Amino acid sequence: MKITKKSILIMLILVIALSMISSCTKTVTETPAATADEAKTFRFVMISKVVHPWFDQVHKGALAQAESLSKETGDNIIIDYQAPESADVVLQNQIIERTIATKPDGIFIDLLDPVGNRVLIQDALDNGIDVVIYDSESPEGMNLTKVGNDFYEQASIASDKVAELIGFKGKVAIMQGFPTAPNHKIRAQAHRDTFAKYPDIEVVAEGIDNDSMEVAQQQAAAIISANPDLVGFVSCDAAGPIGIGLAIKEAGKAGVIQNVGMDDLPQLIDLIAEGVVHSSSSTKPKMQGQYSVIALWQQAIGQPAPSVIDTGIGIVTQELAKGDYTGF
Repeated sequence: MKITKKSILIMLILVIALSMISSCTKTVTETPAATADEAKTFRFVMISKVVHPWFDQVHKGALAQAESLSKETGDNIIIDYQAPESADVVLQNQIIERTIATKPDGIFIDLLDPVGNRVLIQDALDNGIDVVIYDSESPEGMNLTKVGNDFYEQASIASDKVAELIGFKGKVAIMQGFPTAPNHKIRAQAHRDTFAKYPDIEVVAEGIDNDSMEVAQQQAAAIISANPDLVGFVSCDAAGPIGIGLAIKEAGKAGVIQNVGMDDLPQLIDLIAEGVVHSSSSTKPKMQGQYSVIALWQQAIGQPAPSVIDTGIGIVTQELAKGDYTGF
């Protein structure tokens, strides 16, 4: 091939053009995850009201979110779950006190009693430990991040549905949970207020189950026995509707006593599918665990967290219960 001055000039022009294009092109690279030296470990402690399958769902959600954040950030996020054996403020406070001594990066807690828990919550904050409240209410004036839903609305949905099912007349009962727990107190009052709207509905009894299925069943059985014309029952916690449902089933009054529950534990789903419990309104426990971890992680890395994270209310119908229901 004969190289001429013209061909050399063309080659030079091409080289210059390619060089200009290369210099104008930006290389886009992904930000790598933290290296082993840069990675941090965050330990968040989950404290519940009591050992209970509802809190197992919260824990599952928290673990899933911790795993996801660990993969995304390269950091190591640990969830440490602590639960009192019974719903007792003294026992819960002992767990809080022991937890503070271990100096975690954050605590997310379902308070049994904001007044009784307040001193230790403040102690945690004074020790630089971030605190998130889930499924409860922040102690007055503390303005801690709260993860949950509208407890009043949730209970009103249940009691309004019971009122509709009984034709807005007849005798009903309310099963309280743990009396000082903010969410249980709010739901109990919502039930009372809702039934008070209907002049032909009479609340004839109120039980207290302390978030125990066994106690709920015993209390419900006694109420049903003492009120043979009872036509409706509502509850304020996840244990209540299961205990009530079992008592209704044992008394042979499925379909006679209308029970609309709280939450979506597997045993309750079975009772709804059987028609012993009509339906339920759920607090979405897995989501509460997920967003509690997100809120604590945000604070741990120096970012502000919202004051309220509303997970919403899920309605469990018989149609859902009979299908491939995996929970909210």
